[in-house]
Amino acid sequence: MFDKLKTMQALGALMKNKEQLAQASERVKAKLEALRVDGQGGSGACRATVSGTMKVLDITMDPALLAGMSVDEKTRELAQSLIADAVNDAMKNAQERAKEIIAKEMDELGLGDLDLGSGALSGLLG
Repeated sequence: MFDKLKTMQALGALMKNKEQLAQASERVKAKLEALRVDGQGGSGACRATVSGTMKVLDITMDPALLAGMSVDEKTRELAQSLIADAVNDAMKNAQERAKEIIAKEMDELGLGDLDLGSGALSGLLG
């Protein structure tokens, strides 16, 4: 109970200090923009890299998979599925890392007890 009260006091103090909140927001934004996270499909046959802002930066495919794409439709369909798997895996990993970055920043602001999974803050995390 006292932990929640301390958190609410920290939140109230933070609302009075908008500059500190703006600085924290800028730090989080910079960290997310710099973040690079990988994902894979087909045990690494296809790899995707996304940023912390959920932008796909790179797709890498195994040369054997690429060679097979020009040969038959079945291999093309497999490649498309592996690309989707790799991108989805990378996005999931990036979301997890983004939550960690935001949680750490909130901890430093004295707001570590706020629930990131629900309420007003859940929209920030996708």
